[in-house]
Amino acid sequence: MSGLIVNRKFLLPFLASSFLLTIAIFSCKLGPNYVRPVEPLPNTYSQDFPSDSSIANIPWWSLFKDTVLENIIHLTLENNKDLKSSVSRMNQARSAIGIAKADLYPRVNYSAGGSSLVSTGSSGLNNDYSALVDVSYSIDMWGQISRLNEAALQEYLASEEAYRALKIMLISETAIAYFTLRDLDNRLVITEKTTETWKANLEIVKARYKGGFVSEVDLNMAKIQLLEAQTAIQTFTRLRKQLENVISALMGMPPQSILRGLPLAQQLLPPELPVGLPSELLDRRPDILLAERKLNAQTERIGAAEALKYPSFTINANTGLNFVNPVAGFASIGAQILGPIFNSKANDFRIEIEKERTIELLNNYETSILLALREVEDAMIAVSSYKNEFELRVEQVKAARDAVKLSWVRYDGGMTSYIEVLDLQRSSFSSELKASEAFQLQLTSTVKLYQALGGGWDYVSDTIR
Repeated sequence: MSGLIVNRKFLLPFLASSFLLTIAIFSCKLGPNYVRPVEPLPNTYSQDFPSDSSIANIPWWSLFKDTVLENIIHLTLENNKDLKSSVSRMNQARSAIGIAKADLYPRVNYSAGGSSLVSTGSSGLNNDYSALVDVSYSIDMWGQISRLNEAALQEYLASEEAYRALKIMLISETAIAYFTLRDLDNRLVITEKTTETWKANLEIVKARYKGGFVSEVDLNMAKIQLLEAQTAIQTFTRLRKQLENVISALMGMPPQSILRGLPLAQQLLPPELPVGLPSELLDRRPDILLAERKLNAQTERIGAAEALKYPSFTINANTGLNFVNPVAGFASIGAQILGPIFNSKANDFRIEIEKERTIELLNNYETSILLALREVEDAMIAVSSYKNEFELRVEQVKAARDAVKLSWVRYDGGMTSYIEVLDLQRSSFSSELKASEAFQLQLTSTVKLYQALGGGWDYVSDTIR
């Protein structure tokens, strides 16, 4: 008979725990599962570029052959403050995964306490000391916890993509700034050489003016021309120093002089620039992947919101000791069911909000794809046009130099005015400056194409530092 009493004592907790265990086994997830949206992408790009292996597969240190630039990019990736902040945000997202995952497992807490009681019927103190261990477990019946856990994981993966996007941008900005700096160096050299030439011209005109062969007008025009070149020296010197400060900031350092590598004219371009297929952008561009991770996380939150409409199940168990003479132990087990009855459809509105946020992020994802396609097409157009422009500028420089030589001969023979010489000299000077800029723009457009294709990191084996 006593055995039967013991069985009845534990019958209710046993049945409760068995019921909740059965619920846990047959629990299900509410809400939609994420599926990558099918986007209508073109089969190829509109520009005539090779579509085999993309240049984005080439690491940036292999694409750019200037070892000084390579070192500057390394320093930027090691010291840039924005990149370090991105790593910190990524670590925060990783910790958020741990918080969300903790709800999947039982919680164990402890407590201890003591008290002393003075009773009027006793001359001494009545002491009571106890310790308790409490275990609670929320059954993920409707998949709310697992949904939130998956959302936290996707948010962390999104932070990784944000890190990679920033990394690509910094590589591109550093390379563009460096090529622009080498262009300013080149234009400064052109200007200094032109200044020396025009200074010699001024001396010739002075001698002729003193000899009475030319008027004071020619002398003043020669002075004006020289002052124009000297002013340009100041302009390029200022811009060059300011750009050095920009590169210093990218490297996470105070303003300083930047080492130079290959001159602008010796910078090498890849023999051809294959761009791959538009569909490859979906798995390579970190901004697209970031938008997709955000969309995935938000899709999971719909199910988590739907779970709030249904009851939640929690198992509680505790055990402890009462430290009095004799020492006594105690234990208990229980279950709790909590569900909504009336909340003015607040949960329905929560679900609607999550669905609308999902639609918003879907549009963001689709926009990021359109932006990527546009950037690739724009970069390809820039690469082609700047290549043609540079070739035309080179021809223009040659023609301008020949014209200056012939004009000076004509002027020296008294067959033309000094105004013709000045105009042609200015034209030659301008064409040299524009040729330098055109080559720099050809280089930077290649960098922008590389960036638009998602290059700059190995998307398979890249390690977050």
